[in-house]
Order: sequence, then structure tokens, then C-alpha cells
Amino acid sequence: MSFPISPVIAQAAAAQPAGGGMSMIIMMVVLFGLMYFMMIRPQMKRQKEHRALISGLAKGDEVVTNGGIAGRVEEVGETFITVEIAANVKVKVQKGAVQQVLPKGSLKSV
Repeated sequence: MSFPISPVIAQAAAAQPAGGGMSMIIMMVVLFGLMYFMMIRPQMKRQKEHRALISGLAKGDEVVTNGGIAGRVEEVGETFITVEIAANVKVKVQKGAVQQVLPKGSLKSV
């Protein structure tokens, strides 16, 4: 007894192109390389710059936090810094919350 599906399966198996798997591997490697240079590498560069900015904080620096609070650094601890945002108003924030360091004297002009 012969089933009609057997010849169809045999024809489909023979129709696959030779070397099709190699082109798929090359395509995936190229895609991963593209993702690395477009997404991963720039993010690592930004993280490195932010770590350098945080490690370089010192008393008297004028900073802006992620929340938009601008002030002068009064005290630098291991994980926290104290920022004076107005006369006798001090806020303690995490070092990682510092977004940028402003040029000296920029807070007096505001």
C-alpha cells in the first residue's frame, strides 16, 4: 500500500539549496556586528564617560542632577554627595544622579 504523501516529502527534501545554512550564519554574524557598532558600543562609551564624570566630582563643582536640580557640591562621599541648591539649603543625592558638571560660575549668572 502506497501513500501519496511519501513522494511529496521526497521531492521537497531534494529541492533545498545546497549551502543555505552557511548564508544564514553569515547573515546573523553581520547583523550582530551591525548591532554592536550601532547600539552596544556607543552605550558602553557613554557609561565610561559618566563613570569618569562621577569619579572626578570634587567640592565646589557645579552640577545638574537627572531631576534637573542645579547646585554646588558641598560634600563628596563614597556613594552620596551633598549639593547646596540655595543659601543654606542642602540636598543629599546619589552620585549616579549627577547628569553633568557645569562650568565654574554658571550658577551665579542665573
